[in-house]
Amino acid sequence: MDRKRAVGIVGAGVSGLAACKHATDRGFSPVVFEADETIGGVWAHTLESTRLQAPTTSFRFSDLAWPASVTAKYPGHSEVMEYLRSYACEFDLLKCIRFSSQVLGVEYLGAAEEEIMGWEQWSGGWKAFGADKGGRWCLTVKDLKTGNIEVFQVDFLILCIGRHSGAPNIPEFPANKGPELFKGKILHSMDYSYMDNVSEFVKGKSVTVIGSGKSAFDIASEVAKMNGTAQPCTMIYRTKHWRIDKFNIWGVKLSYFYLNRISQLLLHKPGEGFLHYILASALSPLRWAITKLIEAYFKRSIPLQKHGMVPDYSFSFAMSSCLIAMLPEGFYDRVDEGSIVLKNSKRFSFYNDGIILEDANECIKSDIVILATGFRGDQKLRDIFTANWCRNIVAGSSDTSVPLYRECIHPRIPQLAIVGYSGSLSDIYASERMANWVTHFMAGGFQLPSIRCMEESVAEWAKYKGLYNGKYFRRSCISTVNIWFNDLLCKDMGCNPRRKKGFLAEWFQPYGPADYANLSLRQ
Repeated sequence: MDRKRAVGIVGAGVSGLAACKHATDRGFSPVVFEADETIGGVWAHTLESTRLQAPTTSFRFSDLAWPASVTAKYPGHSEVMEYLRSYACEFDLLKCIRFSSQVLGVEYLGAAEEEIMGWEQWSGGWKAFGADKGGRWCLTVKDLKTGNIEVFQVDFLILCIGRHSGAPNIPEFPANKGPELFKGKILHSMDYSYMDNVSEFVKGKSVTVIGSGKSAFDIASEVAKMNGTAQPCTMIYRTKHWRIDKFNIWGVKLSYFYLNRISQLLLHKPGEGFLHYILASALSPLRWAITKLIEAYFKRSIPLQKHGMVPDYSFSFAMSSCLIAMLPEGFYDRVDEGSIVLKNSKRFSFYNDGIILEDANECIKSDIVILATGFRGDQKLRDIFTANWCRNIVAGSSDTSVPLYRECIHPRIPQLAIVGYSGSLSDIYASERMANWVTHFMAGGFQLPSIRCMEESVAEWAKYKGLYNGKYFRRSCISTVNIWFNDLLCKDMGCNPRRKKGFLAEWFQPYGPADYANLSLRQ
């Protein structure tokens, strides 16, 4: 394989750093385009109080352990950023990154849409760089410091743009019930996280946070810490989610229930054979019992029932759908003292002085409303393409998951990979394995199957996501089948998927990033 081929990577978050590192390992000289002035992606602009949602053994790159000086099990924002910087420096990645470089759009130059749709093999001929069709990706890039616009062409493009930034999800309201009526200030959690003077902005103000995701809990907790009971922070939520204070029960790590090889036998998996199907069906009562045991523990250790915050779905569903998150420290203590007020509402609207909870017929006066309502990751993915045919197919439809083979390759879009879109309990864990797989492919380590076979595989995974992710299927969460997924990637690369030493360790010890260190073509 010609290592002189030009490789472009969009984004220098955890996925982009992993893609850059593994590409350089294989002799490529990638160029990374990052709109920000620093690495880290969403971690560069999180609240100071934000901490990891997984222990350091899970949130790490395979070939760089956390320094011994970090003793916290769930390090905070500054420590995470320092770890990411150390990774970039350790493997000399900064030289590859063009900071303050916003990619305005990408366009495929080469075969026309009609020809591409008629191909039986990806890129017209099995390989990463196409079958000598002369195809390239054209990137229009704006220098945010000078305003200059440049055009770059690459032979292979890796999108590492994530799904939790860039395109905020703003709720829609009927006429005369929207934010135009409100006299106070409204902003999205993304804008809040970028503010330098947060304390000045919220101090002494009546703040209402809309949402039930991780950012809603973090912001409400931070505001309550600043304002106390004098100006309670109101948090309006529609759906109750599992928010826990630790990842163990009675001293046993949850990874022993969900993230070891034996736990994979309790689940139906994409492409499983008859034996696996029978075994998963027979063991479903055990999975149910484990779920109930864990739920009982957290209901007892966290005052969920007291505050009406017990979710309507099971803990196992939360694990398989990536809906688990860590509670901010002392969150329910602040609820008990009155500095945080929880309000459940399915429908709300605005009026001059705040929010109306329509199903409770209650008005909540507010000076500031913060919409912690998530992001439209699929729209962000579509918007980076300039050609309509790419926009129309890249993220699938509203009733299907994003159609990516091995969660990386769209069967119909040539010479392009998407890394970091699919979720896991530790995104860095999943993203690095995908980056590893993509760069193996780029280096000629294996060939892709036919487009028809890839689309059949995508359909199998879509069935799994529909079964275990429910209405959250578009999150493309693979957390509880991470080992099954990694096994497929390892087999594609010609590597041994069994990464542990010894029978008991292989089946019962949790798998993590360190198990895949120094993965090579023949390992």
